[in-house]
Amino acid sequence: MASQVVNLNKQVFEKRQYDKTINTSFTQLVQPTSVSTGSVLPSVDQFFDYYNQLFFDIPKFGVTNSHEYLIKTSQDYIGASNVANDEIEALIEEITQLRQENLELNQQLLNAQTNIVTTSTSV
Repeated sequence: MASQVVNLNKQVFEKRQYDKTINTSFTQLVQPTSVSTGSVLPSVDQFFDYYNQLFFDIPKFGVTNSHEYLIKTSQDYIGASNVANDEIEALIEEITQLRQENLELNQQLLNAQTNIVTTSTSV
């Protein structure tokens, strides 16, 4: 078997030269303008300024364009809705257990009072 020589060449850039030569931004993946109006989208700061100005005009409830919609979509995005539901379920379970214990203690108290009344009347 004949050996074959393969020459590998690697081009290396200095940090400054790399930044000047290679475009590292993702401009082709982002749409910086609104499709319908052609206007530039607001920055995050501008969005929250608009939100604060419109706060009381936004309906409390609704499938879209409401505070309820903003809450649900934000919770889904950050994964908070599952955490909140788990906490609620745990609290409901604890309430149920405490109610059961309360019922049992009330029954014991009633039984004790009945025994005292029965004992004192039979004497």
